[in-house]
Amino acid sequence: MASKKKAYLALSVTSIVWGTTWVASKMGIAHLPAFELASIRQFMGGTIYVVFFLIMGEKFPTKSQFAWLIPMAFLMFVSSNGIATYGLQFITSGLAALIAALYPLSVVLIERYYFKAIKITPQTLLGLFLGLLGILFIFYKDSLQMHGTHYLLGVGLSLFAMITWSVGSIIISRNKISMNAYYSIGWQMLISAFTMGMITLFSGKYIPINEIPANTWGILAYMVLGGSVLAFVSFIYSMKNLKPAIASLYAYINPIVAIWVGSLLLNEKMSLNSIIGTISTLIGVYLVNNSLKNQKDPVEAIADADGM
Repeated sequence: MASKKKAYLALSVTSIVWGTTWVASKMGIAHLPAFELASIRQFMGGTIYVVFFLIMGEKFPTKSQFAWLIPMAFLMFVSSNGIATYGLQFITSGLAALIAALYPLSVVLIERYYFKAIKITPQTLLGLFLGLLGILFIFYKDSLQMHGTHYLLGVGLSLFAMITWSVGSIIISRNKISMNAYYSIGWQMLISAFTMGMITLFSGKYIPINEIPANTWGILAYMVLGGSVLAFVSFIYSMKNLKPAIASLYAYINPIVAIWVGSLLLNEKMSLNSIIGTISTLIGVYLVNNSLKNQKDPVEAIADADGM
């Protein structure tokens, strides 16, 4: 009984912290270039994971393991996290979180038409329709109000980041690597940190480490210790002690948290259109996930452990 209570507490932590990391990222890029913010974040998070597992006795990755880690770092962190962070300059944190929550729909489409592994049921079709309708509803209404190509760019970058996360998730699910999964994530973070650091330097748009504002370091500390460590550990604990259907509820709560907190801290407008679109999208994602439960070959697409 005590473990159940702890598991529900862990689920709450995961839902709230991962939802708020979208808002934290939005706040961070107000004072720091997006790729520099993402690079520092992944360097700090990756260092924690790698050092911990090295102390625990893990060996340095082999050449063949690095051959796996490098492309996965590009898919899961440089693209999915770096580009998503860059896209936050042009759209609200709530919309970015909602687009990221679409990844199960993307996985279904890729699996169905590329691997022929998923059967499309009426419930799946309805879920896909509602999910995409919700995003289109928000996008259409908001784009009419904003009248700018930057908004379109932000949506496009967020969609691209979500799709690369889906592709990476499928690759991971179908091609296992003989390496501790969390140790692997640490190395992917470090590789992506180096890559995004190089992008930042070559762009010429960066702030020297000693000139980064104290409040930005605070935001980074929250994203690393909260999003990459505490929430991730909580996610693992909830997955081990709760039914998958319950443990996965965080995916539906994250965007709601991001939208609500963004409206409070960043004055991001929460219109009736965005509320209706959000509800439609989340119902669609739920229906798609629910339609795959009894299928023989579902893809276990891993979730955005640190808000993408």
